[in-house]
Amino acid sequence: MARIAGVFGRVEPRATARAYLLGLLSGTERKNCWQLAEHAGHARPGPMQRLLRTARWDVAEVRDEVRRYVLDHLGTGDGVLVMDETGFLKKGRGSAGVQRQ
Repeated sequence: MARIAGVFGRVEPRATARAYLLGLLSGTERKNCWQLAEHAGHARPGPMQRLLRTARWDVAEVRDEVRRYVLDHLGTGDGVLVMDETGFLKKGRGSAGVQRQ
């Protein structure tokens, strides 16, 4: 988090981003805003939703810094990164996030 903290100009989204990352890295079974908020000790998902929806931060800068971190720690001349996004197919049409991401 220290590597991307400067991307967030205000302390509130910075703290929420830290809680969000810790939730993503936790053993929490489902990684949606409600469960991540509960993991962070929030009563409601509002802070997590604001972080993702309206908070001002540079997504490209965070992506680039995460890439640099990965290269610094895992990069080798013959390294390969394999990503497997295992998602759950959701049902319904009225709830947020029901389509496959």
